[in-house]
Amino acid sequence: MSDVVVVAVAGGTGSGKTTVAEAIVARIGLDRIAYLQHDSYYRDLTNATEQVLLHHNFDHPHALESELLAEHIRVLKAGQAVEVPIYDFTCHRRTTRTKRVEPRRVVLVEGILLFAEPELRSLFDIKIFVDTDADLRFLRRLQRDVRERARSVESVINQYLETVRPMHLEFVEPSKRWADLIIPEGGFNAVALDMVCARVEALLVDPRT
Repeated sequence: MSDVVVVAVAGGTGSGKTTVAEAIVARIGLDRIAYLQHDSYYRDLTNATEQVLLHHNFDHPHALESELLAEHIRVLKAGQAVEVPIYDFTCHRRTTRTKRVEPRRVVLVEGILLFAEPELRSLFDIKIFVDTDADLRFLRRLQRDVRERARSVESVINQYLETVRPMHLEFVEPSKRWADLIIPEGGFNAVALDMVCARVEALLVDPRT
């Protein structure tokens, strides 16, 4: 499939990346977007013990199978469907099921560590970084992990202090320099979203713009 536009939305945990991605989907149209999330590509740890899982660093780039995500983006750009892994965050393991994603004119990719990986960066036409205050990001993550991932408050706080915050400072925050556009206030920044969607529409009409 020629003239495919690849848009990447990165930013720290709880920054509002999903809100931005969903706003882009709503404006461009689901019929024109293939939506991939980096979180789906966590490496399979089926054989790991509970003790190993307890101390595993899920916030380091090596925790994600980014090479598979890169391959899936290339396959979608070539006009073929992909089978995206489905990850179970309650037990920290990849399931045996997959989700089929069909090729579209726009490939939208969302994830914390997208810009920390050179191979992935080279595939993106538009790179967006969602910038949100650390205290707000932590509160959002705490609410999400307790509500959606069956985590205790104590475990979320411990993980944040042990790996989430250090990895953010080492990998996520520095990767902001690769962004074409930095969006403060996440998905609530209507002006920035207007600019992004206008740019995507322009590229769909003429990839040379």
